[in-house]
Amino acid sequence: MSNVQLIIEERAADIGNFMVGRLLPFRQKRMVGPFIYIDHMGPVKLCERENFDVLPHPHIGLSTLTFLFEGSIMHRDTLGNAIEIKPGAVNWMTAGKGIVHSERTPEHLRDSELFMHGLQIWVALPKALEEMDPTFSHIEAKDIPSWKEGDLEFTLVAGEAFGKKSPVPVFSKLFMIEIKSKTKQKVNIGEHLYGESGLYILEGGIESDGNVYEAKQLLVAKDSTLCEFTIQENSSIYIFGGEPFEEERFIDWNFVSSSKERIEEAKQKWKAQEFPKIKGDNEYIPYPTPRF
Repeated sequence: MSNVQLIIEERAADIGNFMVGRLLPFRQKRMVGPFIYIDHMGPVKLCERENFDVLPHPHIGLSTLTFLFEGSIMHRDTLGNAIEIKPGAVNWMTAGKGIVHSERTPEHLRDSELFMHGLQIWVALPKALEEMDPTFSHIEAKDIPSWKEGDLEFTLVAGEAFGKKSPVPVFSKLFMIEIKSKTKQKVNIGEHLYGESGLYILEGGIESDGNVYEAKQLLVAKDSTLCEFTIQENSSIYIFGGEPFEEERFIDWNFVSSSKERIEEAKQKWKAQEFPKIKGDNEYIPYPTPRF
């Protein structure tokens, strides 16, 4: 009997001047553990006349996790942070009661060819922390736990698993694990997982219960503790999840909350441009006009 409850295929989505592959939310599965939004960016080649420019925009009620495989992004926010995100590092920004940030190609790369490839993830906050003060952390790749078990290469991007803890300062019990393999072999890690779990295939594929699953598919498990499969050669996968929240979460544009009224308040506040502003940057993304 298969442990795969749901297969979610990447769906094209436009985030302004950039197309992504959307994985979450999905109509049949809005969240996996506390993970509420996942975009696969690229891989895409930007020529000298193209740049990655996501103008200042707001968030509430969530933490963002940016994880690049290739390329570089300059992050700026209303806390005064300005830092270049490079492959393997983790950018973790917690919006809480409200924050504004921008993501752009760094100035020193704006006239160069650039490859962009990575994951943009939102993690909902526990209800008691939805209105916390915003915070920001940047963890370099060298500080993220990585280890090998035979031919398998593991990285604990965020959370807790395998008796290890990532330095990313998460606010609920969760995990995000990278597994890479150059050879075909069995993987059994169910004893290390908890709550809900999803498996995203970035490259290569896996085999489970006689079925073969390919790149750009997200597999949601029926039971995270039964996570056993065969990983194909030259594969990269990401397993994420954790303990789900008791309360439903609502999402509207860049806002996440357990309260629809709180989202409406944030929406009106952004329309009136009453959020804090990034120093030296007067541009912004307007609240989107409904499409009929």
